[in-house]
Amino acid sequence: MNARVKTILAVSLLPQIVLVKWLGSHPEWVEVYYSQGMYPYISRFYRFLFGWVPFSVGDVFYTLLAFAAIRYLYLRGKTIWKKPKQFLIELGIVISVAYFIFHLSWGMNYYRLPLEEKFGIQREYTVTDLEEFTDYLIQKTNTIQVGITNDSSLAVQLPYSRKEIFQKAITGYDKIERDYPDFGYHQPSLKKSIYSLVLTYMGYGGYLNPFTGEAQVNGKIPILRYPTVSTHEIGHQVGYSSEAATNFIGFWVTSRSDDPYFKYAAYSHALGYCLSDLKAKDPDKFNLLWQKLNTGIKKNYEELRRFWQRYQNPTEPIFKSMFNAFLKANNQADGIQSYNRVVGLLVNYDKRYGF
Repeated sequence: MNARVKTILAVSLLPQIVLVKWLGSHPEWVEVYYSQGMYPYISRFYRFLFGWVPFSVGDVFYTLLAFAAIRYLYLRGKTIWKKPKQFLIELGIVISVAYFIFHLSWGMNYYRLPLEEKFGIQREYTVTDLEEFTDYLIQKTNTIQVGITNDSSLAVQLPYSRKEIFQKAITGYDKIERDYPDFGYHQPSLKKSIYSLVLTYMGYGGYLNPFTGEAQVNGKIPILRYPTVSTHEIGHQVGYSSEAATNFIGFWVTSRSDDPYFKYAAYSHALGYCLSDLKAKDPDKFNLLWQKLNTGIKKNYEELRRFWQRYQNPTEPIFKSMFNAFLKANNQADGIQSYNRVVGLLVNYDKRYGF
């Protein structure tokens, strides 16, 4: 590759950014021509290509990429300062190509129409709305918990392996597709991440690899969270980038399961978000509703709290800050707080359609 071609490739990053932002200012176009047009074919191709492999191809790819970067620095580190222009051009090529593949493969979904427009609901809600919905979730979760354990003081333990949960999560999308074809999930590619321990220290339950289309789930998280995290990551695969949207989709799909353990996983997870939100907005109302919660559910929450507490470390806020910046750079103004914005979707969907 001659020097002129290299320079053109590196500089092409700038017009790409302008083009993406311009297209992103027209979410209707993105929705029709990319998210519902090109993307379903692209994503199914990736899942066909890598889904059958029993391990995470994307994680292996990242490992090789890290080794390649280390090798480059080892062999050519001294020349970086001598020939900074050449290094910047080569770095620009890597970033430019990655930027192009990222947005073509999945990233343009950050600019599609919001999920609330699809359902015709609002995102805003009052504290009264939140209190009433949280009270409903408590009643629902209490009922499911007692139905499973026959004892309000016992924590729920899911009797499934992680592979069985993956299969049930996939089946859940088959059920949703009957009424909502846009959520059809074919050529599954749902896997445990090779870097589950790293993800745990970073504070994440999973992620979508946009370069291989694989949904990665942290294999170390408590089994209770596996159903909603799995359906959350599949939500990214079917084309939704917003964390609030995929949190909602994870609950929505899992709660519609005929399996009581999946229902419990869904409702207890959604309830956790609502209780946290209510505690921040009205501690007195939170305390009153907390007293209504079965002891067994509180024990499940305590198990989850202890799990994440064991892995707290000084680097976690750094990773969270980096991901926050990444989300804001990709049309997610709320950044990492968008995870908690699921509450508005839950409250307003229930007001219009009911759970």
